[in-house]
Amino acid sequence: MTSTHEKVGYLPESKPVQHTPVTAAKGIEAAFRMLEGRWKLVILFHLFGGRLMRFSDLERAIPSISQKMLIQQLRQMEADGIVTRFVHHQVPPKVEYGLTEWGQSLCPALDTLLTWAEAKPEA
Repeated sequence: MTSTHEKVGYLPESKPVQHTPVTAAKGIEAAFRMLEGRWKLVILFHLFGGRLMRFSDLERAIPSISQKMLIQQLRQMEADGIVTRFVHHQVPPKVEYGLTEWGQSLCPALDTLLTWAEAKPEA
């Protein structure tokens, strides 16, 4: 299995929830809405493995993203409970971003999706 980061572990298996096709589709649509946007997945992959990154470090790591878009994407992911913002009260102010435990749990799902995409048969 492809792994996005060597430090990332996998969560223990839990009891599967019984879904109907309609509830499963609605749940996946809701998940995709939280992850939609050109930069959210890129930001996630930079934060996987328990990394904390300052705003300026994220800017340097993703040079083609604008400040406005990075702020917007981080705020949306923070509102969705995927990213957490740590403010260190000092002068000058220091702000770091990291994944919540729930956000970190996305890693195995994205690993599986990556493996699925890599297995695409040639047309």
